[in-house]
Amino acid sequence: MAKQIDQPIKVRAGEELDTTQLSQYLQGLNPDWDAPIEVKQFPGGYSNLTYFLKVGNKELVLRRPPFGANVKSGHDMGREYKVQNLLKPVFDKVPEVYGHCTDDSVIGSEFYVMDRVQGVIVRGKGLTEGGEEIYPIMSQAWLDTFVELHEVDYEQAGLGDLGKPEGFNERQVKGWTKRYLKAKTDDVKVIEKVMEWLNSSIPTESDHTLIHNDYKYDNVMFAQDDWTKIVAILDWEMATLGDPLMDFGTTLAYWSEEEDLAVFGELISLPTYQAGNPNKAQLIDMYAERSGRDVSNVIYYYVYGLFKTAVIVQQIYYRYHHGYTQDKRFAALGKAAEGFCFKALRAIEKNRVTNLFS
Repeated sequence: MAKQIDQPIKVRAGEELDTTQLSQYLQGLNPDWDAPIEVKQFPGGYSNLTYFLKVGNKELVLRRPPFGANVKSGHDMGREYKVQNLLKPVFDKVPEVYGHCTDDSVIGSEFYVMDRVQGVIVRGKGLTEGGEEIYPIMSQAWLDTFVELHEVDYEQAGLGDLGKPEGFNERQVKGWTKRYLKAKTDDVKVIEKVMEWLNSSIPTESDHTLIHNDYKYDNVMFAQDDWTKIVAILDWEMATLGDPLMDFGTTLAYWSEEEDLAVFGELISLPTYQAGNPNKAQLIDMYAERSGRDVSNVIYYYVYGLFKTAVIVQQIYYRYHHGYTQDKRFAALGKAAEGFCFKALRAIEKNRVTNLFS
């Protein structure tokens, strides 16, 4: 039996919710939710804030943008709500959503409310036992679900207006370049070099599919008693229509190996380096076989993923640097952004995705 890993804790200071207004909103969604609200907070994650709500016997999850968010498009509650609401009938690996509120007077920001799904999220130090036997099963289910997502008929789901897939790759590279410059706090030459390389050789789209844009171990939830089954994909704030290989490149960027421990240490938040997990080269082969896609230009997509990840952590560090959040976890993220791009530059120089520091 798998162990429930994520449990809510006391709300962090300065991130409390106004339960008076929130209670009225919830009763408007469902008259049966007329009871005092118990509020806790899920401590994981570095972006949007995720709260546990208990109203009588009903357990809910509330998602809102972080305080002092620098980029609204990266914290789009309406997008998360819309994607999950329309996907549910055709792709069951999303929670049921109940309401999206754009009225800041309720809790001070936009938010949405969804069902609490029971399951296991694997992050941090990973599995405490049986990893070598479990990770091969778990990683295959995780990858199969990723490919399954790319196979969804987004037009049938009603998501044809979610994005403009033509020209996606160029817009993404230029867009993340602009986001970095907006969130820049120091001059970092390695980041500048990676930006220049990416902008000089942007590939055309390999295909147009629904993409998650942040698919990794800690954004999926496994069934509590079955490592072959994923019950929910979480964190849809960046979902759009675009090139699935760009999505895969982002996923590769999060896939750390044992050699990364010496360079990134405690900044590694996923246990993909542990025995039983495929390495990046194996993961690429698995994805190519399962999806049938041409991965011959995977270096570009991997470097793009590392750069994009660097920009995301830089945006979070920007909020900490300017005092918008007091969360001490964010203090080292400026160096983390540089580290991701150092890794990207090594991949460019060595023309490979693994054994970058040997």
